[in-house]
Amino acid sequence: MLFSPKRDHFHFHIGMRNLKTAIAATLCAMIYYPFKRSPAFACIGAIFGLGGDVETSWHGGGGNRLMGTVIGGFLGMGLFRLYICFYPDGSPHGLMFPFVFVGVVLLILISQSFGWPDAVQPGGVVLCIVLFNTPVDTYISYSLNRMFNTAVGVIVALAVNYFFPREKVVKWLEALRLRIYSKPAQ
Repeated sequence: MLFSPKRDHFHFHIGMRNLKTAIAATLCAMIYYPFKRSPAFACIGAIFGLGGDVETSWHGGGGNRLMGTVIGGFLGMGLFRLYICFYPDGSPHGLMFPFVFVGVVLLILISQSFGWPDAVQPGGVVLCIVLFNTPVDTYISYSLNRMFNTAVGVIVALAVNYFFPREKVVKWLEALRLRIYSKPAQ
């Protein structure tokens, strides 16, 4: 068996990062609710973007996701625009293969040149969705919305970590615990 967790040592633990990740995703959903827009990619950006603190949120997941989405989105738009010069209806054709190849090579080179090598995976997702799964009339709006929504999620995750650092929240929880469990003086 490849993975066999020891159940006798397992216990559920809702920690600080767990709670802050849930708060960030919920805040994204609440931000989008009045606009009747899907918060899905903002929530995903928040979930990927929330690390143990602001620095790890940015360098560990959020920055990678945002940079990858931006690079993949712009590459996808440019390559798809070039592709529809040959096939204006965007229909599938073997010509798409070299576009994917060139797109992935450029994505890796650009990500590396900006110092974000971990941006390749999220960038590749956006690139492939734009090239293979986005209609001709919406590829630009899809790409821009994907970039915007990811940015919202990452910004919310960074804000949650900035305004609620572990040290501050631990102090609040301890003060609350003392207040709840202390006996009133008689």
